[in-house]
Amino acid sequence: MAILKVNPTRMNLSTLKGRLETSTRGHKLLKDKQDELMRRFIDIIKENKKLREDVEKELAGSFSDFLLASALMSPEMLKEAVAMPTRTTKVDIKTKNVMSVEIPVMKFQSEKLSETGSFYPYGYSQTTSDLDDAIDKLNKVMDRLLELAQIEKSSQLMADEIEKTRRRVNALEYKTIPDLQDTIKFIRQKLDENERANITRLMKVKDIISKEETKEPKVERKTEEITI
Repeated sequence: MAILKVNPTRMNLSTLKGRLETSTRGHKLLKDKQDELMRRFIDIIKENKKLREDVEKELAGSFSDFLLASALMSPEMLKEAVAMPTRTTKVDIKTKNVMSVEIPVMKFQSEKLSETGSFYPYGYSQTTSDLDDAIDKLNKVMDRLLELAQIEKSSQLMADEIEKTRRRVNALEYKTIPDLQDTIKFIRQKLDENERANITRLMKVKDIISKEETKEPKVERKTEEITI
């Protein structure tokens, strides 16, 4: 631990006591924040793991159907079937504050490009039902994919905030607070030492004064010669 370079005065002692009180209170608040962030982070990680497993399973089913469709259709026909989109999709991104962490909230906004109302960008005569199933499953999993991206980004931001909070807590706990405590102790020792020195000096002065007062005054006796 290190002692701060300050003059050992009562004013500096009072200032350091205030800083120590503020640092101790701040350390407690940051520690509570860190614990709450860790609790929420663990919940998000569990949710992220379960959602990722579900999404990967649904994507595997969609890819399997698409693979079957590509085996029954020629590459040119398959490419032509999915070349023209029927809708545009945008992502609306907002944020919400969770324990000083700006977490994204994402949502799809889709608009149809034609008034036909058909979801599939192709006709049914030259395509297979496997392609329909693949597109249906992919469309259903898109919202969950966006949710997965949102959760993973939230967990990343929360992990960064936990790391920052942990560094601040450690800095207060192992550096700032011990340095303030050691400096306050040093100033108290210096002030006590100066007070003892002043008391000792005053006692010596008082002793000298009392000795001077107790001394008897010297009487000078003169002898006169008498001449007869």
